[in-house]
Amino acid sequence: MNGANDGRSPLDDEERSDAGPAEPRRPPIYVLEGNTLNTRLTRELGVNYPFVSDGMPFVSLPPLVLAVSEAGGVGMLGVAPEPPDVLDARLQAVQAGTRKPFGANLLVARNGDPHATTREHIDVCVARRVPIVSFHGALPPAEWVAALKAAGTRVWLQAPSADAARQALSLGADGLIAQGRQASGINHSTTPTLALVRELRALTDTVPVLAAGGIADGPSAARALFHGADGVWVSTRMVASVEAHAHPAYKQRIVDGDAGDSDLTTVFGAEWPGQRMRVLRNRVVREWTGREERAALARPPTERVGTTRLSPDLPGGGPTVDVPRFSAFAPTPDTEGDLEEMAMPASGASMARIESVQPAGQLVVELMERARRVLAEPHGLEADTDEDGRG
Repeated sequence: MNGANDGRSPLDDEERSDAGPAEPRRPPIYVLEGNTLNTRLTRELGVNYPFVSDGMPFVSLPPLVLAVSEAGGVGMLGVAPEPPDVLDARLQAVQAGTRKPFGANLLVARNGDPHATTREHIDVCVARRVPIVSFHGALPPAEWVAALKAAGTRVWLQAPSADAARQALSLGADGLIAQGRQASGINHSTTPTLALVRELRALTDTVPVLAAGGIADGPSAARALFHGADGVWVSTRMVASVEAHAHPAYKQRIVDGDAGDSDLTTVFGAEWPGQRMRVLRNRVVREWTGREERAALARPPTERVGTTRLSPDLPGGGPTVDVPRFSAFAPTPDTEGDLEEMAMPASGASMARIESVQPAGQLVVELMERARRVLAEPHGLEADTDEDGRG
C-alpha cells in the first residue's frame, strides 16, 4: 500500500492539541499500489489516478491540495488574489505535507488588475520548483511559460476552444485543460465538454488532455476518459468536500442543486468586468442575467454585500475586506453577508451528481474506482447523453 489519507492537513492534530478534546478521527483512505487507471497523465506524473482537483481561488487551499494528492490524484492550489509572498507560504505548506505531485493554478487577467498573476508569482513557482503550473482566464506570456519549463515545471493551459488549444500548443503547453461550457467559474467556452475533448484530442496525441466541466462522479469521469481524455479536472464536486475552504451554505447549495440551477452570466466581476462565469443561480443572478449592462449602472461604488477575510490560513489571519456588490469573490467560512448577492461558481451538470459533502480523499478514490468499474463494462459510453444546454 502507498499509505493512508484521512483527508486532513498534517497540522490538524497539532492544532487540535490546544483546542480541547479531539474530534473522532475519520477512517483512513487506502490507495492500493495496483490501483492505477493507466493514462498518459498517470504515466507522466506517477500518480494512481487521472484525477486533478481544480485550483479554485479562495477555495483550494493547502488542506484540499494535500488531501487530493495524498489520495492518489493531483491537488491544485488556487492562486488569486493573493500576493506572491502568500503564494510562497502556501507552497511551503503543501511541500511540507506531501512529496507527491501537486500544482498551482494561476489567473491571467488584464494588465493593472489587482488580482492578476505577475512575474513575481512566476518567480515564486520557479524558486519552489512547483511540479505543475496551470493558467486560466487567458493565455500567459510566452516568457512565463519558458521560465517555468526551464525550471522543470510542467505548464498546463486552459483551452475553451480548439483555436485556444492551438495557441496553447504553440506556446509549448505540456497539457491542455478542455474547458467545456458546463464548467464552473470563468468560462469562455461554447462547446460541450466531451465534444471539446474529442476536438483537442484530434489536435494532439503528445500531451495530456484533461476534461473540465460536468465531471462529478464515476460515470461522468469514465465517459470523459472513454472519449479521449487523459484525466479529469474536477471543480464543483470538490467545493462540496470537507477540506474545501468554502462557506458551509455554499457547499450545501451545491448538494441541494440540480442540472438547471446554474447559469452563465457576466454580472459578477466588479474587480474584472465583463468576464463570463458559470455560477449558482441565486437571487442576484436571476435578477440581472440578461441585462448585465444595467447592472453595471446599478453598482454604487461604495455598496457592499458583506465582508470576507483574505489569507485566513496565514499567521494573523489576513485582513478583513468588503465584498462589493457584484464582486467575483466566492464566499468562504470567513465571509459574512448575504449569499444571495454573491458569486458561487458551480456547474449544474455536476450538481446533479452530488449528494453530500465528503472528505476529498474519499471522493478521489471512490470516483476513480467507480470509473474503473464503468470502463470495464463500457456499454453506452459512446453517446453524449449527459450533455445538454443546462450546464
